[in-house]
Amino acid sequence: MSLRFRHLAAAVALLLEAEAATISQGVVESNHAGFTGSGFVNYHNVAGSSVEFAVEAAEAGTHTLTFRYANGTTANRPMSVSVNGTAVAVDFPPTGAWTTWRTAVVGARLEAGANTVKATAAAAAGGPNLDSLRVEPVDWSREVVESTMARHTPATLGGWSYTRGLYLWGQYLVWQRTRDPRHLAYIKDWADRFVDASGGIGQSFDNLDSMQSGNILLALYRETGQARYRTAAAKIRNRLNTYPRTSDGGWWHATSDSRQGQLWADGVFMVNPFVARYGAWVAADSFTRDEPARQLEVYFSHLRRPGGLLYHAYDEPGGLTASWVNPSLGNTNGLSWCRAIGWYGMATTELLEIMPADHPRRAALVDILRSIVQAYAHWQDPATGRWFQVVTEPGDPANWTETSCSAMYTYTISRAVERGHVDASYAAVAARGYQGVLAKVSLGADGRTTILDIGEGTNVDDVTGYYYGRARPVNDFHGLGAFLIMNEQLARVSRPS
Repeated sequence: MSLRFRHLAAAVALLLEAEAATISQGVVESNHAGFTGSGFVNYHNVAGSSVEFAVEAAEAGTHTLTFRYANGTTANRPMSVSVNGTAVAVDFPPTGAWTTWRTAVVGARLEAGANTVKATAAAAAGGPNLDSLRVEPVDWSREVVESTMARHTPATLGGWSYTRGLYLWGQYLVWQRTRDPRHLAYIKDWADRFVDASGGIGQSFDNLDSMQSGNILLALYRETGQARYRTAAAKIRNRLNTYPRTSDGGWWHATSDSRQGQLWADGVFMVNPFVARYGAWVAADSFTRDEPARQLEVYFSHLRRPGGLLYHAYDEPGGLTASWVNPSLGNTNGLSWCRAIGWYGMATTELLEIMPADHPRRAALVDILRSIVQAYAHWQDPATGRWFQVVTEPGDPANWTETSCSAMYTYTISRAVERGHVDASYAAVAARGYQGVLAKVSLGADGRTTILDIGEGTNVDDVTGYYYGRARPVNDFHGLGAFLIMNEQLARVSRPS
């Protein structure tokens, strides 16, 4: 049986019946109650059996692909769901009976014009009984912001921290597109918990993590013109005048006894984009012009490993207070934790956006970015499009693909392609990563979003099991913020001009 079924994906949901799609190694049946249309597709019990839908979208955009299926067996019947040839693995777990229908949801980009969505059985048992595909446009950024605002007021969002600063920066990017006044007001109300009328802020800024939310102060100064936000941001800027450094000038991750002399890849995102923006938006000088790029180069010199990846952390004292130090690997921890490298990639990307085109260190940063993007592409999981918690150990069954770093890598690759820093062929890597991340995002019955498999806050270790064992809080702010940054980039580059 071979019928082509085309529909126009507009601003409403479309229901595509599986029995009217292109079927390979399967038959249309109607012997189990509860289906829609005239029947459903019973996949042959063979890997590679498939149902292919053709969808013509009015414009490029993010869509949810909702597959209605029944699986009366006791085992999962996984399928590879591809959109225009880019595939992600999707589970179709048991439904209890062949007359009990459930849904599996995939998020994906549809391009303007013709698109192909294909659901291919990945195991010898074949796919489930497939009833239909529902295609619905969705603004995932807006949905995540609205869901987060519904779950947390500015007063209950959480304290001054890099995770909240990361999320709110993502919300700021969404506001720049939507101009919804509620989105900016929410950011301002959160910041006003910490900044008084004269610009006072009760933070000591004795670690780099505490500085990341300074970007929110800069954004509010830029958008409101209120001098108190500039005054509060200046406290971070001035703290860096005396902040401790390694012998070659790298800012310590923190000033506490257990962090002295340590450089964590995480730290470059916590402070360097802030310094560069402070120079661009508040007061430029040689420090704001040159220091962020210098920091990235110092960190890279200690953390880089063969092949373009980075180790998580470096300890200049050589293990006096850090048990994870491996002297044979340059006093690093010897492991590549995915989000640490994501922080570094995003920081490099942000600096290249802000720094002048004639900056003498610009070429060096582009070279660093190219090596990182090449490494990202090499270690991408071909089955899911995502990246593993310990990047270099994809074959370890205890390892798992982590959502926040996958969003960070996808954003960094996409922006690098857009700016011409890397070859255009890497756009396919970003597209695969985007679909992989969207596969971890869903809308619940309450209309709110859920993002899964986000690793919690993480210290440094030299044991893979430590990273594998990190908890995965649902809707953790590491993932919410990284998702918004990624989604605004990927949605924008594919949006018609």
